[in-house]
Amino acid sequence: MAGRYGRPRSFLRMRSLAGQVFLLQVAIVVLLVAASVAALVLQSRAASEREARNRSVAVAETFANAPGTEAALEGPDPTAVLQPKAEAARKGSGVDFIVVMNLDAVRYTHPLPDRIGKKFVGEVAPALDGRVVTEKVDGTIGPLVQAVVPVTGADGEVVGLVSAGITIKNVSGVVENQFPLLFGAAAGVLLLTMGGTALVTRRLKRQTHGLGPTEMTRMYEHHDAVLHAVREGVLIVGGDGRLLLANDEARRLLGLAPDVEGKPVAELGLGPVTTGLLTSGRSATDEVHSVGDRLLAVSQRATDRNGGPPGSVTTLRDTTELQALTGSAAMARGRLKLLYDAGTEIGTALDVVRTCEELADFATARFADYATVDLAEGVLRGEEPTAARATTDGLRRSAFSGARDDTGLYTLGSVVRFPPTTDIGAGLLRGEAVLDTDLTQLSGWQQQDPERAERLMECGFHSMLAVPMRARGVILGVALFWRAQTPEPFEDEDLSVAEELVARAAVSIDNARRYSREHNVAVTLQRSLLPQGLPDQSAIDAAFRYLPAQAGLGGLGGVGGDWFDIIPLPGARVALVVGDVVGHGLHAAATMGRLRTAVHNFSTLDLPPDELLWHLDELVARIDLDESAEGSEGGGVTGATCLYAIYDPASGRCTMARAGHLQPVIVGPDGDAAFADVPGGPPLGLGGMPFATLDVELPENSRLVLYTDGLVEERHRDIDEGLELLRDTLSGHPDRTPDETCEAVLRVLVPARARDDVALLVGRTRRLAAENVAEWDVPSDPSAVATVRSDVSRKLTEWNLTEEAFTTELILSELVTNSIRYATGPIRVRLIRDRTLICEVSDRSSTSPHLRQAASMDEGGRGLFLVAQLAERWGTRYTDDGGKVIWTEQPLQPEMNGVG
Repeated sequence: MAGRYGRPRSFLRMRSLAGQVFLLQVAIVVLLVAASVAALVLQSRAASEREARNRSVAVAETFANAPGTEAALEGPDPTAVLQPKAEAARKGSGVDFIVVMNLDAVRYTHPLPDRIGKKFVGEVAPALDGRVVTEKVDGTIGPLVQAVVPVTGADGEVVGLVSAGITIKNVSGVVENQFPLLFGAAAGVLLLTMGGTALVTRRLKRQTHGLGPTEMTRMYEHHDAVLHAVREGVLIVGGDGRLLLANDEARRLLGLAPDVEGKPVAELGLGPVTTGLLTSGRSATDEVHSVGDRLLAVSQRATDRNGGPPGSVTTLRDTTELQALTGSAAMARGRLKLLYDAGTEIGTALDVVRTCEELADFATARFADYATVDLAEGVLRGEEPTAARATTDGLRRSAFSGARDDTGLYTLGSVVRFPPTTDIGAGLLRGEAVLDTDLTQLSGWQQQDPERAERLMECGFHSMLAVPMRARGVILGVALFWRAQTPEPFEDEDLSVAEELVARAAVSIDNARRYSREHNVAVTLQRSLLPQGLPDQSAIDAAFRYLPAQAGLGGLGGVGGDWFDIIPLPGARVALVVGDVVGHGLHAAATMGRLRTAVHNFSTLDLPPDELLWHLDELVARIDLDESAEGSEGGGVTGATCLYAIYDPASGRCTMARAGHLQPVIVGPDGDAAFADVPGGPPLGLGGMPFATLDVELPENSRLVLYTDGLVEERHRDIDEGLELLRDTLSGHPDRTPDETCEAVLRVLVPARARDDVALLVGRTRRLAAENVAEWDVPSDPSAVATVRSDVSRKLTEWNLTEEAFTTELILSELVTNSIRYATGPIRVRLIRDRTLICEVSDRSSTSPHLRQAASMDEGGRGLFLVAQLAERWGTRYTDDGGKVIWTEQPLQPEMNGVG
């Protein structure tokens, strides 16, 4: 203004506010500089002394614990060894001295050689007790800090002392170097303060355009009238994010308090989106923001254009009514989008519990803070749902989703009961949803469990939705949705969304329940077709495991056609069988049962493994032809593999053949595991290809491991890797029992949710004791029969089986006589004491005797009839050399057999 009237005045002569602020700033800067200098001096002294103390202790401890210090102190000439090391360490660490002394404080080292051998000046008593001592002294080289530390021997006793010291001036020279910088900074601040005050004064004059008080008052009145009369809200926000001005309309639209000017925008209680726009200062045109129950069109421009002050001016227009129709359409689109997403994210697996978890997770991610799903016990077991009243008696909590687990809600797996006297229980009986918008009113929901209700209130739960899960007109359970962190309560619109969401989830849960029921039926059928236990036999110690595939794994899960068997054979032998039918479901399980029955039937003929597989291959081919001709839904046997092995405990010989199956693993008594090189054969049903056998002799306590491909084949693992992992798992554990071997293999190779069936059979071999086997070569002479009877009688007497002697002699007499009369070549008799008494007569003839019904006048034909009557079982098997073995079995009392 002075310039406007032509009377320029010196800035320093003005008694203006700017001049007073300038003088105040100068005084504050001077005081701050003085205080900084004083604080820096004091801090430097304290820091210098602390640094000197720390460095002297560190150097002394390092030298005391250095390799060779203890040995040098106990040596004949400590000074010769330690003096060079101490001087090198002193120069390297920057301390003024390192002194090594004995327990009498006599120096071994010193920077000045003439001080060596003299008493150390300082406190050493605490160091002799094993402690570290530091002290500040005035030495000949000035004030210093020295530390004395003990040197301890291997037995923990103090064998010497090490002292290190440094003068304070060596670590304190920092403050003197900072004084020029400090004073220079103070001068710079003073200059900036003066320049800033001058710029502010000139800016004020420029912004008022030289107007006098009258003009400025009139302009303010007009501005104020226009600002508060318009029907648009106006906000002016400064560059620091504080509200500078808000007109009446802006206060009304935003619900602002009267004294909001000067407050940060972040503290006005607006929504995060609106607050972000106001504080960002960016330009905006008609952006729609939701503030309370209003929809505002917000426009914003920066005020620093053309040299204006930093900040922004914002205008607000109420467009709530205009947006009502648009909002309804958007809400409908949002609901459709939510239900579409629910269809893709809920019910992805045919698993009841997994579907419940997907529903709970989806709800908490979209419109609820917590969600739980409770199902009837029968639904979880795959049974048909019961009446609605049964669901109020007890539901199993199957899914939970929320930020916290300690809220008071029932935990997973707990039984939740909804009495009919509560709103939820009554709603379940009627099949209707229940909405409680204000739980704090305690309108009856708390009667179910008052203590838990109190904990829910403490955790902020304020609104709840309970929606029954209905499928085909029957209640499956109930889904509960809660709000705690979200301040808005559930509304009727949320209720309709929840009902549609739960209805869709209920269909998926019912489908999963029905699939589980079918799966359980198939599993039951399959388990009924598999062995229920181990047969009585003495050839091997056996253990088995069967794991059906988990249901609902992308169509690969469910019951499959894996099977195994242990079949006792004549002559104390045993057959081990493992097979696999391609596919899953009831058809695969039924086919597996047919093949297992066929193997049992073929094994009664005592066929070698290759012939048995040949017959089984023909059977599968016939099944394929029959079912293809009938047009059955199963389509025949789409593929089957089998491994058949026979183990003879008398000789230790094991004969194996396979049809498209994986190689078995043989684990020796020493724990070495290797795959048996069984010749490969085609899968069953292809026909026309022969099968070959592998004969190996297994030492006693060997383990034969048979398995199906589900054990080693996995989606994320190559089959070769699985086979190698199986071999590594079996190796190196000779002391494992068959049961322990099964557990170890399944633990390493089978995932928690297997995608294919797993059959595992482990047999540990036994050998018949030599004293339980007797053999004789019989000449082809009828007179030799009497000798055989005599030898057999003596052996049975030796075995304490005299009661069986007569019957056994008759059986062997008939069998040996038949061989002498009809066979050629050598004749051999073998007697085995096992669980039964086994008689075997072998010859080189391939002609099998047959049982005849002799007439009353016939002179012969009663031999085999007599054998069949005296023996419990009898039969014939053929040998590899073209001969045969006729065998019989006689029952023995448990205390008479050779088992155990």
